[in-house]
Amino acid sequence: MKNRARIAAMNFALHKPMSLAEFLEWEERQPLRYEFDGVAPEAMTGGTAGHADIQANLAAALRTRLRGKPCRFYGSDLKIQVAGDHIRYPDGIVVCTAVERTATIVHDPVVIFEVLSPSTASTDRIVKAREYQAKDSVQRYVMLEQDRVGATVYTRAGDRWTFDILPEGAVLAMPEIGVEVPLAELYEGLVFEPRDDADDRPPGETVS
Repeated sequence: MKNRARIAAMNFALHKPMSLAEFLEWEERQPLRYEFDGVAPEAMTGGTAGHADIQANLAAALRTRLRGKPCRFYGSDLKIQVAGDHIRYPDGIVVCTAVERTATIVHDPVVIFEVLSPSTASTDRIVKAREYQAKDSVQRYVMLEQDRVGATVYTRAGDRWTFDILPEGAVLAMPEIGVEVPLAELYEGLVFEPRDDADDRPPGETVS
């Protein structure tokens, strides 16, 4: 009977538009985590060992550097509320205000991290970028590549956003939280296959 009730709840959630309050109440009863697009739940998919290693390195690097400072790093266990009453579970966030011990949702992240994967890269680069940029508290959005050392960084500059592409050997500077991290440190322990620069060129583009 419990299984039938769970299936019925899932069917209800997937076919009937939900409010944010309905989603949060529904998600509390689920064994898995879900994001919310303002209408319906979206199940979170599993990651790779590489993804987990990058997350672990990120947590270690930031927690060490933020010790004794007012800001704190949290991993993907906490969700954030963004534009349009959407709910996301970033791979990492930095918060500079007090967070209750029992909190499950954070409303004012300062820095947001996502580790890109083939199945989510387009959402992370476009949809989530727009959502995070619309969040007043967010000052920086960092997208970490998973198949090589590299990052794309969006930074708030007044009423506009700038972006930088960080290659291997670069330093990820985050002055809003007083931290700098060599990008290579986030990929410690990972070995990547050699890449041809042509892999990054648009289709049809040739080298003269």
